[in-house]
Amino acid sequence: MSIRKAVIPVAGYGTRFLPFTKSIPKEMLPIVDRPVIQYIVEEAVQAGIEEIVLVTGYSKRAIEDFFDYNTELEYLLDAKGKTAEKKMIRDVSDMARFIYVRQKEQLGIGHAILQAKEIMGSDPFVVISGDDVFAGRPSRLEQMVSAYEKFHSPINLSMKRDMPGDGDRYGYLKLAQELGDGISRIESIVEKPGDANRPSPYACLNCFILTPDIFPILENQAPGKGGEIWLSEAVNTLAQQRPVFAVEAKGLKYYDCGNKLEYSKAVVDFTLAREEMSEDFRDYLKSLSL
Repeated sequence: MSIRKAVIPVAGYGTRFLPFTKSIPKEMLPIVDRPVIQYIVEEAVQAGIEEIVLVTGYSKRAIEDFFDYNTELEYLLDAKGKTAEKKMIRDVSDMARFIYVRQKEQLGIGHAILQAKEIMGSDPFVVISGDDVFAGRPSRLEQMVSAYEKFHSPINLSMKRDMPGDGDRYGYLKLAQELGDGISRIESIVEKPGDANRPSPYACLNCFILTPDIFPILENQAPGKGGEIWLSEAVNTLAQQRPVFAVEAKGLKYYDCGNKLEYSKAVVDFTLAREEMSEDFRDYLKSLSL
């Protein structure tokens, strides 16, 4: 069965970006002229996703408005003969079918996914973090979909992360079997084990292809640390019932845009990649006395 649905949890408070996120969702942070969430949705659509479920909170109305039509703005652009700009903003709204579900309590990613249960039905689906942006092709989702089509089992995206402190930032994969070509079968995900206790070099990035059998596990899972329903715990339970695989991201650069430094790097790199800005921006960077 093809992957046609995606869930993107975006209800978090974004406290790492205060005071900006006091009134504006962190997913709306701009990278050049597009918000982070647009890059993520565009990647999903390029990988064949047709239906995007955004699990939102009460303070995330700006995301819903961004993917909606703005007929007043379109009228003004029409009146000024700016047909290209009108098409550009209409294309943002039309690139997928958007569904919005409220997460009324902040009880973790596992709880957020449960809010989309009825919409997912019996279909496999992608779970994508609203923070993470990748550059490179084939995209992370294209690589994961390719693996799913081979194994027809849940898939996690992984990446080698060995910088000091990474063991306190990421969950790490305990592998049951390495199958070659960057694909492994997972025994479990160990949340933030510390640098000295990482069970493998492979960090678990918050991007999954999941199957509907994850929902009964999440529904019956007791809250963990912080009172949250942890998706990693549910995946560990699922891995005891059926094979769960990890795909190592290849040829990609990863930006955790929920982190101020990583977000700043993304802005620089994506600006340098824009043909109309690259030369002038490169000259500016060279002019700095660093």
